[in-house]
Amino acid sequence: MVNLPTTLLRSFVAIVDAGSMLNAADRVFVTQSALSLQIKRLEELVRQSLFHRDGRRLVLTPSGEILLDYARRVLSLHDEAVVAVSGRNLTDPIRIGTVQDFADSLLSPLLARFADLHPGSRIYARVASSAELVNLMERGELDVIIGYSSDDDPDAVKTVDMSWYGDEALLNQEVVPLAVLEQPCRFRDAAIAGLDAAGRPWRIAVETPNLAGLRAAVGAGLAVTCRTHLFLSDTDRLDAKSLPELPGIACFVSRKSEGNKAAVQLAALAADLVRKP
Repeated sequence: MVNLPTTLLRSFVAIVDAGSMLNAADRVFVTQSALSLQIKRLEELVRQSLFHRDGRRLVLTPSGEILLDYARRVLSLHDEAVVAVSGRNLTDPIRIGTVQDFADSLLSPLLARFADLHPGSRIYARVASSAELVNLMERGELDVIIGYSSDDDPDAVKTVDMSWYGDEALLNQEVVPLAVLEQPCRFRDAAIAGLDAAGRPWRIAVETPNLAGLRAAVGAGLAVTCRTHLFLSDTDRLDAKSLPELPGIACFVSRKSEGNKAAVQLAALAADLVRKP
């Protein structure tokens, strides 16, 4: 019989939940190289590849998808056994997911308020795109999510304006250089649709998976982009008549329907913070 150490399974699940080896290494308290060796050992034990690379992203193989479900159940039963035998309190963490915009501006005060109400709580925070967060909640991996959606979303708590950001000198170019996030992205779609409708030629000058890259591109004067006021300060907002007007975008807060009291309170606190100017 092959024995799968819970240490390896926990590291495997941590990589999936964290989205990368680098982020997962902080969670399981090992170096990134050690974590890579653990996954290699796990793959040797099951004699299957668990991940494959899609650009810079790690994606589960079909075998990895199968093992993930079993790994979660094994770890849950393991932790339950520890509680039953030792009496230790291993309370499940409250799991919150948010888009980068809100992670930068709202996550710190949100978690501070929640900690005042639940000082002994454990919190797991995930930063990802709105589409990925919705998918994670549907899979039961997040309790509360904060993101962007359409105006008709029943969980929408506020609608904010999209605006253009960047160096105004770039607008003198015949073809507008754009900085965009990887698909799917509502801001990317809005920028391209607006420019197409206005008959303004454009090109994607910078494409990046995260807001840090987007900020760097805009700050370096390489391209313009569209975002909300949470992206950059108001002084960086472009007020150019040569660019098309952009639609509004809804901010939403969702929680699992069967969430516990703590998750309900966290969602309410998040909605209050999102509604503030």
